Amino acid sequence: MAEPRRSTSVVRLRSRSSVLLVVTSVVGFVGFAWPLFIHGTSSFAQAHSADAPWIFVAVLPLLLAVVLSALAEGSLDAKAIALLGILAACGAALRIPSPGVAGFEPVFFLLIPAGRVMGRGFGFVLGVLTLAVSALITGGVGPWLPFQMFGAGWLGFGAGCLPPVRGRAEVWLLAGYAAVACLLYGTLLNLYFWPFGAGTNTSFSFVPGAGLLHNLHTFVLFDLTTSLGFDIPRAVTNAALVLLLGRPVLAALRRASRRAAFGAPVVH
Repeated sequence: MAEPRRSTSVVRLRSRSSVLLVVTSVVGFVGFAWPLFIHGTSSFAQAHSADAPWIFVAVLPLLLAVVLSALAEGSLDAKAIALLGILAACGAALRIPSPGVAGFEPVFFLLIPAGRVMGRGFGFVLGVLTLAVSALITGGVGPWLPFQMFGAGWLGFGAGCLPPVRGRAEVWLLAGYAAVACLLYGTLLNLYFWPFGAGTNTSFSFVPGAGLLHNLHTFVLFDLTTSLGFDIPRAVTNAALVLLLGRPVLAALRRASRRAAFGAPVVH
């Protein structure tokens, strides 16, 4: 007999955690997009390679503060923390066999259904923790880590913002979102790397003070030239996994969410 349909409990961030998430996201956006608006000398691009560790030091505590604030406010109760830990560990395990090799990176597969079912706040926190844990396991800790954490957090957040559809249409919606989001993730990471990774004497080098349109054009050239061979396989891999396994994963997450009743008061 089919289980009667009940409402799914969504993990919602409270006011302080939500405000901190917004502030952190604004700082993250500035960390990604500053090359498009900076004015200065042509030597600044090379100098940024020395500044990258300081960006790591400034941004990483903000990301962790969102997680800690959610814990302190009770947005994440013991049941949500347990599920968060399981999903983060599973996501990190998916990255072990091939951490970005040739773009085969299924680490986002669980993140998208989880953000969809558990809510955008849970999706953001899960994305941040998944990339942090996987970096510790695979030895991928470096100045790029907070940018990867931002990208994964926003990816999980976006999954929780998708329109309400069910059935096969939902699986196709999530698969399409997975493909687009994985491409955007690669673009974001390139935007972080571009100012000091493209050199100074190429047709797609960062030119401080050249203006928004010029630098945006050169960045698009850099992105298309250097990373589509990684971004497209990542997008195809995660979209295919959602199509193949999305329905049972969504059902399992919804069942766990209903039985956990996140946010319900505990009766002693």
